[in-house]
Amino acid sequence: MEKHSKEFKVNAAGKNVPFRINGNELIPYMGVGKYKPTGRRYGPPLSSCADFPADGNKLVPNLKEALIRSGLRDGMTISTHHHFRNGDLIANQIFDIAHELGIKDLVWFPSASFPCHDPLIKYLEDGTINRIEGSMNGPLGKFTSEGKMKGVGVLRSHGGRYQAVQDGEVIIDIAVIAAPISDTFGNSNGVNGAAACGLLGFALADSQYAHKVVVVTDTLVPFPCIPWQIQGNYVDYVVKVDQVGLSEKIVSGTTNVTKSPDRLYIAELTAQFCDAAGLVQDGFSFQAGAGGTALSIGIYFDQIMRDRNIKARFIRAGSNKYPVKMLEDGYVDYILDGQTFDLEGVRSMRENPGHVNTSPFTSYNYHGKGNFASMVDIAILGATEVDIQFNANVVTHSDGYLLHGIGGWQNCIASKCTILPIPLFRDRIPVVRENVTTLCGPGELIDVIVTERGIAINPLRQDLIEKVKGTGIPLKTIEQLLDEAQRICGKPTDPKFTDEVVAVVKWVDGTVIDTIYKLDK
Repeated sequence: MEKHSKEFKVNAAGKNVPFRINGNELIPYMGVGKYKPTGRRYGPPLSSCADFPADGNKLVPNLKEALIRSGLRDGMTISTHHHFRNGDLIANQIFDIAHELGIKDLVWFPSASFPCHDPLIKYLEDGTINRIEGSMNGPLGKFTSEGKMKGVGVLRSHGGRYQAVQDGEVIIDIAVIAAPISDTFGNSNGVNGAAACGLLGFALADSQYAHKVVVVTDTLVPFPCIPWQIQGNYVDYVVKVDQVGLSEKIVSGTTNVTKSPDRLYIAELTAQFCDAAGLVQDGFSFQAGAGGTALSIGIYFDQIMRDRNIKARFIRAGSNKYPVKMLEDGYVDYILDGQTFDLEGVRSMRENPGHVNTSPFTSYNYHGKGNFASMVDIAILGATEVDIQFNANVVTHSDGYLLHGIGGWQNCIASKCTILPIPLFRDRIPVVRENVTTLCGPGELIDVIVTERGIAINPLRQDLIEKVKGTGIPLKTIEQLLDEAQRICGKPTDPKFTDEVVAVVKWVDGTVIDTIYKLDK
């Protein structure tokens, strides 16, 4: 099978994208809201209760047995989820077993990867795994950027992943769902058990559409396991292991408030801008990020609400102790949680009915009848690069290396006001550039750039420009920010690439917005 065709098409963003990768034809990006899907949602094979135990007991001795009974063979697509983040103990075991059985050319379809998955590089090297269709962070991203992966990687947002499964773009042969607690029927959740990690929303599509579904847990309870975030009616096999994950490692280093003076100033400027623009008002909503700067902005919002005795209607989260405190103190009605970032978030979700677990279907799926993303008033997000057209990059660095996944970033920029609080430069390398290395989000959806040296508002948002005039907000054009970055750091040298495609970036609707090439080292 060819990795990618030599034929390319120019998409609506002016990017060359391959006509075909991994034997599959691609649809070039057509513009925001331009591609309209046709047909019907994908359906997995029919099953019958006659094929399952009447007593509901689907327990099998071990994960190897579950994979064998699921028909594991060459070329299959295997999915995992990342709610345990860097504490996942199951994904690597799947491919250890596949290697032991001599299985080749598997496609790994994770909702995200973390440093704990770096041992899978050896299976990418020996052909056990053909490619990753999911985030490729750190060493996995470096491995891909250097052209060492046999297939072509595919990067999707969280919502794009659900869309791809729902639409039949990706057909999951075996989904392995690591669950902190389950009954033998397969009902399971993430809020209870020794390894409680919060919710299991990223595994929802996998459970609904995969041909075979395996739940792996370290805590079995009698039927019914309540609440059931994953329904046992979708599950084929249940496996009991000693330890399914390390819940303490869901805590990220980015879930601490920044101590950097520059980042704190950026956070303060962002909050001041939102206040001056009239965005912080009774009943507003915002997306709470997990980065140190975003957390600081949330704390500033909290102080504004307390000072004025107003409250937010909802916070769209990755949750952690800071939005949890707002909820418990009565300054927000609901947390709509897509991913739990610390153990306080887990506790809150377990105890507080106002802390609601969601999924990429409800929050982000673009091929649905609406989603939450466009209903959020303010989204505070990061970026590795922004250019003078307000286009943004979140997957590669300016040296060309693929070092991050998209996560929910692409989906969140559909909010009513998308703000990127970013430093003007990192390690003497400008973050504001003439052109981004990789296009992940079109500039028409990025409203405001906040740096320590000024704030640039997208000219498309004249309403915001008018609202903050005369308020003391330090406005600059994006071109002025670029000039200042280059005056301080010099004009950066663009990375050099070969013509070999190593990955493509999908837009939220499944079309291809950009191509990532092998680095020419």
